[in-house]
Amino acid sequence: MAEAIQKKLKAELEKYTQMQKDVSKSMSARQKLETQLTENNIVKEELDLLESANTVYKLIGPVLVKQDLDEAKATVTKRLEYINGEIQRYETLLKDMEKKSDQHRELLSSLQQEFQKAQGLAVGKV
Repeated sequence: MAEAIQKKLKAELEKYTQMQKDVSKSMSARQKLETQLTENNIVKEELDLLESANTVYKLIGPVLVKQDLDEAKATVTKRLEYINGEIQRYETLLKDMEKKSDQHRELLSSLQQEFQKAQGLAVGKV
C-alpha cells in the first residue's frame, strides 16, 4: 500500500515541478512584454513631441526608410494595444496556473500524509 502511494506521490510531484517551470516561463515572458511596453511608451512620447514637418525614419533590416509621422504613430499605438492585450492574457494565465498550483500543493500534502500513515501502519505490522 505504501509503495502505491509513494509512486503516486512521486508522479504528482513531477507534475507539480513541471507546473512550476511553466509558471516561471510565463512570468519571464510577461516581464519581456513589460519591457517592450516601456520601450514603446517611450517611442510614443518621442513621436508625440514631433511636428508634422519633422522626418521620421523606420529601420527595416540594415536600411533606414522614410516613414510618415502619422503612420509611425499609428504603428506604435497598435503595437501598444497588442502588448497590453498580451500582458492581460499572461496575467489571466498566471492566475489560473497559481490556482492549479495551489490545488496541486494541497493534493501533494494529503498524499504525503497518507504515505506517512501507510508507513506507520506498515511499521506497526512488522
